[in-house]
Amino acid sequence: MAIKFWQSLAATCAVSGLGIAAVTLPAVRTALADVPVGQTDAVLEIEPIAPLSEKSTGVKPANSKLPLGFPHGVKGNAGGMASWYGPGFHGRRTANGEIFNQNALTAAHRSLPFGTKVRVTNVNTGRAVVVRINDRGPFVGNRVIDLSRGAAARIGLVNAGVGPVRLEILGR
Repeated sequence: MAIKFWQSLAATCAVSGLGIAAVTLPAVRTALADVPVGQTDAVLEIEPIAPLSEKSTGVKPANSKLPLGFPHGVKGNAGGMASWYGPGFHGRRTANGEIFNQNALTAAHRSLPFGTKVRVTNVNTGRAVVVRINDRGPFVGNRVIDLSRGAAARIGLVNAGVGPVRLEILGR
């Protein structure tokens, strides 16, 4: 039942142009955990994620007809703040179902499709890394991407924890 709900939610968001909602199947299960068994009138409120835009990032999308952050083949550039995550999540499942490896070159993004490759460049150091989107987030502040510890180390972001980055969406 929960799987069917999740698939329906993702399809509704995609068709309505809302992008992918900031909800994962574990989050749905958690939200529904307090609902008594058999109760059918529970309401789960879901706030859609606004797509990245020139206004929010300061960077004009390469294809100005499609705002960045929308799924399905969007390519272009964006900028903003990045953070990293790792130790507390290592070995746990990501939003796409794979086991999280903090040393892999992966990242969490709020709306890009799983499997999308993104070149992340640390604006302060000029160092870049290509990551694969396999999780959802970040859900703190106005950060645009959460890098695995391994990816953050490659661009010199581990010690700072948070830093300005430029994103180049490469596709799948």
